Amino acid sequence: MKDVLKIMLNGAYTNFKRILFAADRVTDMELRNAILTGTVEPDKKVDEEACIGCGGCANVCPTGAVTMKPLQNPVKLKEGWVKTEVPELDPLKCVVCYWCHDFCPIYSFFEEAGTIHPGNVGEINVDTSELLEEPIKISHDKISFIAQYLSDKSLLSENIVQEDEEIENVGVGLEKVSKIKDIQDNINEKYEKDVQRSSEGSSLPEESSNDEGGE
Repeated sequence: MKDVLKIMLNGAYTNFKRILFAADRVTDMELRNAILTGTVEPDKKVDEEACIGCGGCANVCPTGAVTMKPLQNPVKLKEGWVKTEVPELDPLKCVVCYWCHDFCPIYSFFEEAGTIHPGNVGEINVDTSELLEEPIKISHDKISFIAQYLSDKSLLSENIVQEDEEIENVGVGLEKVSKIKDIQDNINEKYEKDVQRSSEGSSLPEESSNDEGGE
């Protein structure tokens, strides 16, 4: 009972701190207010400092989502080259085709110098059959457990192991299990022969006694 009361008091105290002191709050009040008022600023899509202002992204954009806006203070990049404009992306028109990213010589779009997208990666083909053919290591304890499990005739199904080929690719060490069925068959055969011999042996005295009685 004391433990239950302790848990209840601890939970009430934790909730009290969360309500009054904003403890364990993931977001600060400024971000919460921005979310509630709908004034959250999206992440920057263009690195204006890295951009050289060539305007190629605006020319290649198929939807017109990229436009060039003039800089208040032009930047001289080198002799004969002054950056006067930088691109601006309209998220409502952007279809995320990454043409601007591909065309940009320095990858100034999406703030990364090498954004991963299908154009760079290409198609990936995974052949699961190769994974299934790879051997899997199995401990001797598991093999012993399997052998003990299969040694029980009531649990041994006729179709568990048909041929050695069925378990060649299961794992390293499991090739030993393929011999279990043969061993089990030999044991069963010997057991049946012993039972038959014992039954025949037990019937011999009865026959001899009958013969003696008849005489």
